Amino acid sequence: MATVTRENIGNLHEKITVKLAKEDYLPSFEKSLKQYAKTANVPGFRKGMVPAGMVKKMYGQSIFSDEVLRTAGSKLEDYLKNEKVAIFAQPMVMPSETPIRLDMNAPSDVDFTFEIGLKPDFEIAPLKGKPALTKYKVAVSDKMLEDEIERVKRRYGKAEDQESVTNKDNIIYCKYEACDADGNVLPEANMVEDTALLEKYPAKLQDMLMGKKAEDTLVIQPASVCTEEELAGFMKDPLKQGVEAANNYYKLTLTKVAQLIPAELGEALYSQLFPNDEIKDEAAFKERIRTELSREYDRISNERLHNEIYELLVHQTPLQLPVDFLKRWMREGGDKPKSEADVEKEFGGFDHQLRWTLISDKLIQDNDINVTREEVLEDLKGRVLAYFGMSVEDAADAPWLDGYMQKVLKDDKTMDETYRRILFDRLFKHLEGQFSLAEQEISEEEFFKLPDAHAAHHHHH
Repeated sequence: MATVTRENIGNLHEKITVKLAKEDYLPSFEKSLKQYAKTANVPGFRKGMVPAGMVKKMYGQSIFSDEVLRTAGSKLEDYLKNEKVAIFAQPMVMPSETPIRLDMNAPSDVDFTFEIGLKPDFEIAPLKGKPALTKYKVAVSDKMLEDEIERVKRRYGKAEDQESVTNKDNIIYCKYEACDADGNVLPEANMVEDTALLEKYPAKLQDMLMGKKAEDTLVIQPASVCTEEELAGFMKDPLKQGVEAANNYYKLTLTKVAQLIPAELGEALYSQLFPNDEIKDEAAFKERIRTELSREYDRISNERLHNEIYELLVHQTPLQLPVDFLKRWMREGGDKPKSEADVEKEFGGFDHQLRWTLISDKLIQDNDINVTREEVLEDLKGRVLAYFGMSVEDAADAPWLDGYMQKVLKDDKTMDETYRRILFDRLFKHLEGQFSLAEQEISEEEFFKLPDAHAAHHHHH
């Protein structure tokens, strides 16, 4: 009869010994052997007609070892289930001094030892007594509004062809090819085409391009036309290269110069931007842009608040973890083994994430926060329609939607991501109610100077 014993070997770290008597695994070994004999393919014998002795001789030892291990594993599983032991990851076989010898010709009692990491019992202390947090409201200033309107006018503007490069609002169309110092294009060079405003170029290159016309060429070496700050960005886009290629030469050929003419404020622009609204005049347009800006800043500010709640809970919930077990599991439990140094480097982030998983699981369970499959589908349907500029009311006018939703249903990744997003939105909605939130108006500049939530809470660890 199998027996299972456990003993503590460290903080939330236990050793479990499964003792198997031969009666525990022999019957299932015999059964597996018979099963195998029915299906074994041995040359010279018809399927299912191979003598049992021969099957045993050829395959017996590996079937025997599998059965013994399987029996030990299932006894351990039953024990953990019956005792309701909450563990991290999977039990790991303990390294032993003497390897276990399994011999089908001399079946005997055998001991297996496993180690497990236990999940801690804990209270979410930071939520006691409604602690105070600040919820920031970014005030949309007139300057922010004007800047946004300028951006919109440029985004919806049009390009007018120019004779030559004259100012930083010129749009530069050009192609780049790798070459030698004299501008001879290399045989294996790929051509890259690019279009950008002159002001987006490195400052030195802007000067070099001034006065140039279509078909003019320059030989440039990124390392000498870019400052250190500009280099990585310029190599990546337009050149599609890494910084290591910064000393290579490129031939830049100007193919066209245009001038960006910003769009005029007027009903044509208003309806382009907000097709579902009847915006007739500039005042209503400005009001609408202000509302959009405000909404976007509310979203950013909400994200900040949620981040702050997350960090506060992770750093201030006293929570023991079986560190030794977890480090071993990180080293050996994944697809490929990790070095000690890698584990040490990654453990901080892993620990942080694990604490959040424990805390959020507990909150979701204790407060009965859930999401139904219907809600996931409704949310996805709304998003698909919004992407095509339609609302849920328009669903009847979208005969293709059902077919599309059938596809989405089979996409586990999208379903799972949507489920988790709604679940965590609900969790944070619930959490907001557990704090006393004081709203504070703040300027955009001050808001972006606030210390980040992770840094602010890190020293409590």
